[in-house]
Amino acid sequence: MCIAIPMRLTSIAGSTGIVESDGITMTVNLMLIENPVHGDYLIIHAGCAISRIDETAALETLEILKRFSIPER
Repeated sequence: MCIAIPMRLTSIAGSTGIVESDGITMTVNLMLIENPVHGDYLIIHAGCAISRIDETAALETLEILKRFSIPER
């Protein structure tokens, strides 16, 4: 099973971006996103931004995912 995570775009350098969610940052490929803008929420899968999502839906999705997370041991 695969899962894609909403993350906020914090930096853009050509076709590469830095995204952040819950203190985790990663570099992603932005080639599938038309005109990415700093602050956009993007759906990230396997190191690629695959679509844009509105902030309300992104935050709601992240909250649901937190409910399913396994506590650290």
